[in-house]
Order: sequence, then C-alpha cells, then structure tokens
Amino acid sequence: MSKKIIPYKDSELGKKQQIAKMFDTISNEYDNLNRVISFGIDIKWREKVVNIISKKKPKNILDIATGTGDLAINLTQTKASEIIGLDISKGMLEVANEKILKKQLETTIKMVVGDSEKLPFENNSFDAITVAFGVRNFENLDLGLAEIYRVLKPNGIFVVLETSVPVKFPFKQGYYVYTKAILPLIGRLFSKDKSAYSYLSESASKFPYGEAFNNILKNTGFINTKALPQTFGVATIYKATKY
Repeated sequence: MSKKIIPYKDSELGKKQQIAKMFDTISNEYDNLNRVISFGIDIKWREKVVNIISKKKPKNILDIATGTGDLAINLTQTKASEIIGLDISKGMLEVANEKILKKQLETTIKMVVGDSEKLPFENNSFDAITVAFGVRNFENLDLGLAEIYRVLKPNGIFVVLETSVPVKFPFKQGYYVYTKAILPLIGRLFSKDKSAYSYLSESASKFPYGEAFNNILKNTGFINTKALPQTFGVATIYKATKY
C-alpha cells in the first residue's frame, strides 16, 4: 500500500495504538453491526475456513486478530485440543471471553492480549494459524507475516480470510458504491465511533488481494499458496503452508 491507512487521521498515535483504541470502542456493537453490514455472509466464509483447517487435523491452532472470538469458537469443530485467540484489543477479548464462557469452551479456548508483530510464542509452535479480517490492520504487514511463519510448525497450514475487491462488472461497481457510501453511512448512524467504519471500508478497498497478496505470502517463505475468491470476490480465503 502506498500510504498508511489509519482510523484517526488527526491522531499522533501509531496505527497499532489506533487500531486497539478503535476496536475497544466498538467491541460491544461489533458482532451485530457486522452481521448487518455483511448480510450474514461472513458466517459462511468462516465455515469454509474451518473446513480447510479440519482437513489437516491440527492439535493446536492460533487465531490471530481473533476479535470477539467467532472464528476461534468455530474452530472447536476441528477437534483441536488447544485453540489460542490473540488480539491487541482488550475490549474485543472481553466480549470473546463472555461468549466462550457461555458456550463452556474455556478448557479448549484461551484468549491472549498480544501484538501480531511480536507473538509471545516459541518457534514452530502451532499446527495451524488463522487470521480473519485482521491482516489489513497490521501496522507492518511483512513483520506480522514473518512472525506467523516463525511460530507455525513445518508443514503447518496458514489460512487468511480477508476482504477483496471484485473485478467483474457489475459487482466491482456495486462494491465501490457500497464501501464508499453505504458502509460509512451505516457506521455513522449506528456506531459509537464514527471513524471506525470509514477506516474499515477504506482499508478493505486498498489492501492487496488475489495474486498480489499471494506474492507477499511467497516472499515471506510460504509455499503452496492459493487464493479462493468468495461471493463474487468481495472476500478471499488464502491458504498456504510452511516448508
């Protein structure tokens, strides 16, 4: 990306601190508002991520930028004995822990406050690592991916679910109208943080996707990279392995 996209244009805080502040502010409304914004389709995308991971039969999984824990909770379907969700926002993790306790999954899932660019784990620690709608929030994408590569076991699988931009008419045109006008409007009307959904739509439209992101994964050292566009290309699932 040519310029750093941040939530608060006038803030002197770094992107990492701004992201934590933003998600702390919107944590209690995040799930409901996201269901509205995505028309609930994000649930199906997460199910596909779980299916990909399940085929590898992992014993332990790290879910980075876990947010309110939706994917971490879904990943219990893989039968992994340990799932760790990591996020920089304490507010999001508070919501996640409430959901985990309600579902009585606290013996399987553990939530950790942490920085994706300084992962508090040993080399070659996890059979599988996931990131859903989080890599575009990394302050330093290359460093974050390098850390993921470091803590993933050899032959381990890395799966990313991220927004992307449709390339075919009329979906491309409809996407731009939705992200430039409708999404920020919904945020302004219903969110406590008026900047949050403008940032989320702007960062989604500018983040590298498809083959461009695949190339970034390859440059990090990942192999067997594959991009799987979802729902006319408004999101993409990426999967890769570590040699």
